[in-house]
Amino acid sequence: MASSIPEHLAFVVIGLCALITGCYCTDFTIQNKCPFPIWPASFNPSSGLELPPGMQTILHVPPQQQAGRIWGRTGCNFSAQGTGSCQTGDCGGQLNCQLTGAVPTSLVEFTLGGSGNQDYYDISLVDGFNLPVGVAPSTSSCQSISCNKNVLADCPAQLKGDGVCKNACLAFPSNDQYCCRGQYVDNCPPNEYSKFFKGECPQAYSYAKDDATSTFVCPTGATYTVTFCP
Repeated sequence: MASSIPEHLAFVVIGLCALITGCYCTDFTIQNKCPFPIWPASFNPSSGLELPPGMQTILHVPPQQQAGRIWGRTGCNFSAQGTGSCQTGDCGGQLNCQLTGAVPTSLVEFTLGGSGNQDYYDISLVDGFNLPVGVAPSTSSCQSISCNKNVLADCPAQLKGDGVCKNACLAFPSNDQYCCRGQYVDNCPPNEYSKFFKGECPQAYSYAKDDATSTFVCPTGATYTVTFCP
């Protein structure tokens, strides 16, 4: 619980890169500016913890783990052994995620040291929304991006869930077009629901082929700040 964390503890460090000789790691500072606790998590590398309002943590991503994702969980309750559940973003009932989070969640996705010695990063609402989020690279020439709208307030009735705004496939699982199946597997155009997400957060991925307006690059070597409720 938030009350069990000393007030002077401003940073919690995830990862062991500093202990590995010659290891170059990319740091992601994760901030919680929401008025409630969240449980940020990542996959590749795996991590998880409770982050009270106004606190931040640092995630060290080793160089060999190029592609990964970060998301925020809400409404969590964990035992001292690190088992429990979350209302949104749950990862198999574990505090320290070994799996990706249950959809829908707002995702930060990254590929480090990719083609042309570039980092690639994005915010994805392809699977739906649970928290506003932003990403700010340390390199001034690289673009900061955000989805800072409360999408839950505007969510169409057909997509509304408990603390989430679903994507169309979750809401209509038998619809091949919404789920990019069948004849739509290679040609899956935006639909009225993905257009809703794009209208709410123009910089975020809204459907599977939304690369042109939603993938951002930065020279490898930058660090990143991920802020929930920016």
